[in-house]
Amino acid sequence: MLTKTFGSAVQGVDAYNITVEVNVGSGTKMHIVGLPDNAVKESQLRIATAFKNNSLQMPRNGIIVNMAPADIKKEGSAYDLTIAVGILAASGQVTNEELDDFIIMGELSLDGSILPINGCLPIAIQAKKDGFTRMIVPRQNALESAIVKDLEVFGVNTIVEVVEFLNNTVELPRTVVNPREQFEESSTHFEVDFADVKGQDNIKRSMEIAAAGGHNVILIGPPGAGKTMLAKRLPSILPPLTLREALETTKIHSVAGRLPSTQGLICNRPFRNPHHTISDVALVGGGNNPQPGEISLAHNGVLFLDELPEFKRTVLEVMRQPLEERRVTIARARFSVDYPATFMLVSSMNPCPCGYFNHPEKECVCAPGVVQKYLSKISGPLLDRIDIHVEVTPVLFDELTDERKSESSVDVRKRVVAAREIQALRFENNAEVYCNAQMSTKSIQTYCQINKAGVLLLKNAMNKLNLSARAYDRILKVARTIADLASSNEIKIEHLAEAIQYRSLDRENWAG
Repeated sequence: MLTKTFGSAVQGVDAYNITVEVNVGSGTKMHIVGLPDNAVKESQLRIATAFKNNSLQMPRNGIIVNMAPADIKKEGSAYDLTIAVGILAASGQVTNEELDDFIIMGELSLDGSILPINGCLPIAIQAKKDGFTRMIVPRQNALESAIVKDLEVFGVNTIVEVVEFLNNTVELPRTVVNPREQFEESSTHFEVDFADVKGQDNIKRSMEIAAAGGHNVILIGPPGAGKTMLAKRLPSILPPLTLREALETTKIHSVAGRLPSTQGLICNRPFRNPHHTISDVALVGGGNNPQPGEISLAHNGVLFLDELPEFKRTVLEVMRQPLEERRVTIARARFSVDYPATFMLVSSMNPCPCGYFNHPEKECVCAPGVVQKYLSKISGPLLDRIDIHVEVTPVLFDELTDERKSESSVDVRKRVVAAREIQALRFENNAEVYCNAQMSTKSIQTYCQINKAGVLLLKNAMNKLNLSARAYDRILKVARTIADLASSNEIKIEHLAEAIQYRSLDRENWAG
C-alpha cells in the first residue's frame, strides 16, 4: 500500500515542502531513497525500536521510503515522525484520510517520545503558504509554530499520542498563541535599566545618540569604568521591535535551535556577547550544514564585542562586508544560503594592554610604542565602519554614592523613538535605509547640509585635531542624528560640535 505524508526542510531561514512516499510491498528490507544523509538513514532503527517499545507493528514486508524532491539532500533526524506516520498509514495502523492536510515533523526517541527540532517557525510559515491547515510537532516547538495565523498546531509528546489522535480516538488540545498580545506584553520588559548607572552622563548621551541613529559605537576606557554595563543596557533604549522584526528574529533563533520552549516569539531586541576566542565561522555562520552565526543571531539587535583588540584579526575582518550589506551569504558547491544581519555593533576596549593609558590617577606601565601597536590590532577599514568613538573615564566616588536616581531607560527611549520616527519619514522612499547610520554619500549630501559657520568649524576641527578624511562623513551622520534628537530640521553648529568629539581614535597621535 502506498501513502504520502508531508514534512519540510529548512535552508537558511526559509523552508520548502518535502513529500515522503511510503510503499509497503514485497521484500524484507527497508530502503530510504531521495538523497538522505546518515541521520535520515538511521531513522529506520529509531522507528523500529520505538514501534516495538510502544506495541506498534513494524511491517515485515519490504518498505520503500522516497523523499521528494529527490535531487535535494535531506539532513537530520527531524523526519523520523514523518516517516513513522507514513509507515503506520501504509500498514493500516493509522486510518486518517486527512493526512494531506498535515505537516508532520519530529525526532523519535527509542522509547517513543518525540524530541524537539530546529526551524519550526519557518516550517510553519511555509506550510501556510503551501496550503496546509494542520501541523503536528513536538510539544516544545508548539508555541513558535502556533504564531502562524490560521494554522492548527498540535504539540505531541509520544508516538502513541500521534497514532491515537490521527485515528480519532483521542483529542489533542490545539496550541493557540496571540502573537500581538504576547508581543505587547513583553516588548517593554527589561532586567536592566539606565537608571542603575551612576554618573557617566556623557557616555549615556553618546549611547542615546547611537541608539537614535543606529550608529556603531566603540567605548575606550580603563578596566572597571563601566563599559560592559553601559553596553548591556543599550537594548533597553532602542526602539521596540515591530511585529515583522520580531518574526524575522524569531525565525533565525528557531533555525539555530536557540529559542526557549516556553517562548514562542522573541519580543525584545537580542543582545549577543560572544567571547573573544570565537572563530570566524561561529561569528558569521557556516559549517557543513550552514547555521546562522552570532551576527545573524544579533539581527535587529546588538552585537557586543568586549575587548575588541583581543579578537583574532580574521574574525574582525569578516565582519566588514556584513556591516555594509546587512546580510551574510554562505556559499557551497550545490547551494548558497543568505542570513540577515542587520545589527548595531557595540565594542569596548582598554586603551592599552595594562589598561591605564590616559588614566587620571593610575600610571600606564606599557613600554613605548606598545599602545600604538595595541590599537593597530583594529584595522582602519573596520574602524571606518564605527561612527562613534567614546572615551570612558572612571566614576568618581561622590557619583557612586549619590542616591539620586538617574534618568530611566523608558525616558531615554521616548526620545530615541521620536528621532527614529523623523528618520522613518525622511527615508520612506528608500527601502534600503531606515536610520541615519545607513545613509550613502549621496544621502549625506542631501540630508546633512551645513551652513558656512558649520563648514568653518569642521575645517578647523579637522586641521587642529588632525582628524582623518574618513571622519568627515561620520561626523555629518552623527550630527544629523543629534539634530533629530533636538527635533531640528537643520544641523546647527552645536550639533556639529558635539559630533566632532565622538571621533577620538581618528585623532592623529591619539596614542602618543
